[in-house]
Amino acid sequence: METAEQLKEIVRQKYATVAEQPDANTCCGPTSRCGPSNEVPINMAVGYDDVYGYMADADLGLGCGLPTEFAQIKPGDVVVDLGSGAGNDCFVARAETGETGRVIGLDMTPAMIDRARKNVKTRGFTNIEFVYGDIEEMPLPENLADIVVSNCVLNLVPDKPKAFTETHRILKPGGHFSISDVVLKGDLPAGLLKDAELYAGCVSGAIQKDAYLQIVQDAGFTNITVQKEREIILPDALLENYLTADEIAEYRAQDKGHPAGGIYSVTVYAEKPMTPQRPTAQAASGCEPTCCN
Repeated sequence: METAEQLKEIVRQKYATVAEQPDANTCCGPTSRCGPSNEVPINMAVGYDDVYGYMADADLGLGCGLPTEFAQIKPGDVVVDLGSGAGNDCFVARAETGETGRVIGLDMTPAMIDRARKNVKTRGFTNIEFVYGDIEEMPLPENLADIVVSNCVLNLVPDKPKAFTETHRILKPGGHFSISDVVLKGDLPAGLLKDAELYAGCVSGAIQKDAYLQIVQDAGFTNITVQKEREIILPDALLENYLTADEIAEYRAQDKGHPAGGIYSVTVYAEKPMTPQRPTAQAASGCEPTCCN
């Protein structure tokens, strides 16, 4: 398996290609395509067509949810979008926070930052800005944001505990996040988990849902809630690129034996407390599968 820095570079190159060639195939999106030849469609994204503030030319189809729908954005809020891409969720957030608010998009791909800044310039907005940076080490001050949103990005970050610790740091006390992401239930075959192409495509970078929620809790967040959950089906045509016929049969049998198993898009909400929280005995000993829901 590649190192963390190698994985980041794979993701950066993948999404640079998408920024420069919007029709380029990627594993995330309404016409998502994965596999060695990017030929197998997967339904990952959620349609934005009826969303207030949506701007089609800023939507590259890279999300797996609609976090702004659940983010409770109010006029005047400061909103930070992690992995902002061409600015799709930033424009939706800006429509909610209005002229008195502020929206900041953070992305580690220079080509995406360039594309997003052009989209802002075209519309003449003065309260949206895009910043180049790594989610694991955000170049943003602490206690900056009322709300953090992100759409199918945190699963691409190798050090997820650090990413959520940074998210906690930049939120104001009493602030919250609404993040859409890809998580797992049950076991994925090793062939899928190790493939770098699928890592860049939002599949093999995902971790178990319970582990994901535990990371959020360990970062100091409270009132953790799964706002929405949707299963993502991997077609046999994709699995055949990575697994033998027997392995596919075993994987499908697991799905049938454990109906909740598989790959899911989730939107997770959590709050930064007004005052720092002492670790509870439960948090110190580990979170039970249902304690974070």
